[in-house]
Amino acid sequence: MSGIHRGAVAIVGAAETDELGSLPGMSMLDLHANAALNALRDAGLTVADVDGIITAGPMAMEVSDYLGIVPRYLDGTMVGGGSFMLHVRHAAAAIASGAADVVLITHGESGRSRVGMPPWNRTPSSLPGQFEMPYGALAPYSTFTLPALRFLHDRGMDIRDLAEPVVAQREWAQRNPRALKKEPITVDEVMAASPVAYPFTKDMCCVVTDGGGALVVVSAERAADLPSASRAVYLQGSGESAESPLISQMDGASSFRSFRLSSQEAFRTAGIRHDDIDHLMVYDAFAHLPLYGLEDLGFVGHGESADFMRDGHTSPGGRLPMNTNGGGLSYTHTGMYGMFAILESVRQLRGEAAAQIDGVRVGFVQGVGLFFAAAGALVLSSERELG
Repeated sequence: MSGIHRGAVAIVGAAETDELGSLPGMSMLDLHANAALNALRDAGLTVADVDGIITAGPMAMEVSDYLGIVPRYLDGTMVGGGSFMLHVRHAAAAIASGAADVVLITHGESGRSRVGMPPWNRTPSSLPGQFEMPYGALAPYSTFTLPALRFLHDRGMDIRDLAEPVVAQREWAQRNPRALKKEPITVDEVMAASPVAYPFTKDMCCVVTDGGGALVVVSAERAADLPSASRAVYLQGSGESAESPLISQMDGASSFRSFRLSSQEAFRTAGIRHDDIDHLMVYDAFAHLPLYGLEDLGFVGHGESADFMRDGHTSPGGRLPMNTNGGGLSYTHTGMYGMFAILESVRQLRGEAAAQIDGVRVGFVQGVGLFFAAAGALVLSSERELG
């Protein structure tokens, strides 16, 4: 996989749908198409240039047909909301192998309005249907509860520590005009919000929106010849891993093995250390995930995550700016959030973010899929060669 890293492949187009939030006038495929055309325009390319298509949710051929693309490479890898981190890695491998030259990765979900969306269900014959759903573990807010409580217990932490990511990321959302929630919030207010499933209150759970995003990936050589060359973002390292579709079968409930393994591989393939990271995005469908991320990725030690956030290190002005768009907790969350985390990293590296941080050169993006089933990690940079 060495041929796909260290700046060999570039993201040259990156864009979201024109709007995010409640969009009942757009179907799921409309959202894919809107984001895709915006990303191609951003790259200085057209639909006719695309020969590779990757997506999660609908079949890749549905999106290519809707856009009028005749692909010679298709990938429909689906591991939940973190699928898009894997997609960037797979696009890089396809380009390095010659299987495709211009790969379009698309995302679109009518998560709030449910227009053109398939029904969400787990069949009784599935593993979760047999072994977890009968006990009430029906959705993320109920399947995440026990791991979150185990995480807190093993560290001697308090339920109030789950409010720290909410407060920290709301500070970033206040600077982002596109964020769904921008009003300031305190730990006490998070704790006083309506309970959803113990220990989560409403503000500890992600927002629910409609929207989408897309990426255009090419070789570094091709990127240099495009109008978007000065804004290219390079893949330095990546990793992916998986556990089980059953949360009850995690290797250990208070630490996510796939977070650990995918991030370790991303650091190794990039040839960098934690101190080299200027900007961090960790998938945050629920408030405990940034805490897991900080510890499992190795940015802080065991039990140090909540204090790290409480002390302001991930907030505006902190030494590790994290989830700077407001995250899934405050910015947007269509059901699968990973694309939006990548897009914010790209914006920061380009110097185009709403809450821009000075001097961002290397970003790390971590995604989770299907609760605690799979994970993907990317190291991105604004420079092709890191010295």
